[in-house]
Amino acid sequence: MSDDNFARFTKCAVEVLSVEESAVVPEATFESLDADSLDLVELVMALEEEFDVTVEEDELEGVTTIKAAFELVTSKL
Repeated sequence: MSDDNFARFTKCAVEVLSVEESAVVPEATFESLDADSLDLVELVMALEEEFDVTVEEDELEGVTTIKAAFELVTSKL
């Protein structure tokens, strides 16, 4: 995991999900962060803008952890 990219990812997650930075760890699940489906849509949009990538809706299936979401986004860089 690139520290710089993870810091950018974390910044988006903190802003969109209204969680503490310390809560955004690879093993955290979106459920444990109290993120609902609307929160996740907003997070994806923020990440797409931050990283200048496009994430298709079907790619999000099974993405339940911070690590999985981070890997999905960075795989497009």
